[in-house]
Amino acid sequence: MSNLVVVLNVVILCGLMVSAILAVHFEKLLSAVIALTATGLFAAAEFLLLHAPDVAISEAAVGAALTPLIFIVTLKRLKGGDDK
Repeated sequence: MSNLVVVLNVVILCGLMVSAILAVHFEKLLSAVIALTATGLFAAAEFLLLHAPDVAISEAAVGAALTPLIFIVTLKRLKGGDDK
């Protein structure tokens, strides 16, 4: 059981790093926001594995739901915001 938790922890941390790097390197803003959402989801999963469900719920609500929603609404209101 302990090996499974360690493997899952490593997979989540690798996903967290990859999605954060992709969020920085994407040229299109909408793609970067989607990668940022994935980063928030991986962070919430990591907090859940670390037995911090209150922090995981907060991260899922703010980092993976509210912040990307604000970014997407802002991009929609900007004319040509998806170009670069």
